[in-house]
Amino acid sequence: MKLRLFLRVLLWVVWLSATLVACTPPANESIPLASFTENYVTVSVSLERDPGEKYFLSATFLPPDGYHLYSKDISPNGVDGLGRPTRIELTEDSLITPLSTLTESVKAQEPDFEPKELFVYPAGAVTLRLPVELPPGNHWIDEKFKVTYMACSAYQCKPPVEGKIVQVRFPCASVFGHP
Repeated sequence: MKLRLFLRVLLWVVWLSATLVACTPPANESIPLASFTENYVTVSVSLERDPGEKYFLSATFLPPDGYHLYSKDISPNGVDGLGRPTRIELTEDSLITPLSTLTESVKAQEPDFEPKELFVYPAGAVTLRLPVELPPGNHWIDEKFKVTYMACSAYQCKPPVEGKIVQVRFPCASVFGHP
């Protein structure tokens, strides 16, 4: 009788340990949070941890072939109403804390058209990364963030996506490993 109880407890401990290890990604990896396509642009969002044990909310925007996106730094309403910034932003009630500003994988350039201050990324994918601090704990939380972008080619623009709310399950610091 005691042997059965001991074996049950031992099996439960082994199962629990394996479950916890399987749910904690190793350093330098990412957890996919969301992916969607709207107005011909595919957006993939993940939580990353770099070799320095820092966390980043990362979003890759992939427009159709021959289309560009606009700089993260232009006004929310574009320039003279043209274009929209490419951005990922935490909501005001987020439990995740931004530590700095967005960084971009490619540098925006002055366009070949007017207005010249409507900076664009080269045609193709753009990844934006936001350094963040995760809330303490070893559980998952419901979170929201906002996404804005607009894709254009030399001949046409797709409708903008402005402040789209994306809901995800987000890990707290101990789930992803404590820095």
